[in-house]
Amino acid sequence: MIQGFMPRLLHTKQGASDARVVSLPAPVLHQQAGARLRQLIVEGSIEPGTKLNERALAEQLRVSRTPLREAIRMLAAEGLVELLPNRGAVAAQLSAKDIADTFEVIAGLEGQSGELAAERIDDAALSEIRALHYEMLAAHARRDLPTYYRLNAAIHNQINAAARNPVLTHTYLTVNARLQALRFRSNFDEGKWLRAVQEHERMIELLCARDGPRLRKVMVTHLEHKRDAVLALLASAEAAAKKARA
Repeated sequence: MIQGFMPRLLHTKQGASDARVVSLPAPVLHQQAGARLRQLIVEGSIEPGTKLNERALAEQLRVSRTPLREAIRMLAAEGLVELLPNRGAVAAQLSAKDIADTFEVIAGLEGQSGELAAERIDDAALSEIRALHYEMLAAHARRDLPTYYRLNAAIHNQINAAARNPVLTHTYLTVNARLQALRFRSNFDEGKWLRAVQEHERMIELLCARDGPRLRKVMVTHLEHKRDAVLALLASAEAAAKKARA
């Protein structure tokens, strides 16, 4: 991270509003718990490889063990959590090769989504994506990374939806779920975050111009830059850990 730069990491406040969650029907309750647990993992409050303490999490999320376990299983299906036999659950930790392989796949899926969306998107969907883009720019100006990431992810999801290919969407959502935490952290470097914003500006321009082939190239490059940023963070963390052990 560039010295002196710190994105705003905003977390849900605990309080009376959380207490109301326990009165929700069980299916809704575990989904609420899953959403909040996902946020903790994606935003780095729970580091990769960390064992999930059910008692502490149940207290923090204001739920009982049953919906919490359902939430953990839900995130395991997404790839954010690993279930270990006789050892409970841990936040997923991908190797450098896993990261490179997964980004290689998601880059292709995002490129195809962009090209098809440019051909098939309607005016209403395009207007919605542009509105999200302007909100995202405002979040970047405030250095509000959680809000920026939420809007950024919504833009990528809506471009994928505009491709109007259910098989592509299912595959994209499945693969992308494993990368949420890593994509969030790729913006910790100020220079790389600014470059990502500039790439999004170009993506919106090409989508409005209905230029599918060029949009495909920009989106693939965008994901390759994300991959490189994540691998650089991983290498830096490993070097720091090695130095600490020496």
